Amino acid sequence: MARTTDESTAIRAAEGGSEKSEYVKQIFSDIAPRYDLLNHLLSLNIDRIWRRKAIAKLGISRNPQGRYLDLCAGTLDVSAALAASQGFHGSIIAADFAEPMLRAGMGKARGRSINPVTADALRLPIGSGRIAGAIVAFGIRNVSGLDAALTEVHRVLEPGAKFVILEFSTPPSKLINAGYQLYFNRILPAIGGLISGHRTAYRYLPRSVAKFPAEPELAARMKNAGFMNVSWKSLSLGIAAIHVGEKAG
Repeated sequence: MARTTDESTAIRAAEGGSEKSEYVKQIFSDIAPRYDLLNHLLSLNIDRIWRRKAIAKLGISRNPQGRYLDLCAGTLDVSAALAASQGFHGSIIAADFAEPMLRAGMGKARGRSINPVTADALRLPIGSGRIAGAIVAFGIRNVSGLDAALTEVHRVLEPGAKFVILEFSTPPSKLINAGYQLYFNRILPAIGGLISGHRTAYRYLPRSVAKFPAEPELAARMKNAGFMNVSWKSLSLGIAAIHVGEKAG
């Protein structure tokens, strides 16, 4: 059976085709009302634990009153968790180019120093050297130009600031990976499509993960963008990974 136009576009977008930016913006705008529910449901709430581990790597004690960047902020889960972190007294710029995602999470920003901004990760409306730390959770693989995004984050960071990336990865164990691929390519798209009402958004997800650089390559590209002391740590048997890089002081 021939693929639908939407499915073909999803495949091209996952591979980094010219349509990626607009396609990603559209699907995340479409699924915004059900995004939080599906995130927690499909990950069995493990995503909350992963986010806490990633935030801990930011090292906010270095500058607890600084301005931090939540890149590809979505519905503000990371921003809210960072704002509630012990010892945090700074502010957060929550940047995402899909405005409906930011609107869906606005309730999490009330009473907190979280400033949602509709902005592309490749062209941030932030001056150079103004950010005390940056984090992106499950969003860096969706940018239309990975190297350009890494360079842009490096530009806005102040000397000594860290950039933390939390992203899906591929488990190294063949047995675990077999079960992971079954869930990711069969079960997740079926449940995600049913609840979100979007036919291809949750088919794009596993394809985008499969096309994303493995941990050593992502670390190398962070170094090429100017980051130093780059390291990574696998989570949950390799289902996800946290990368950390630092701007030279």
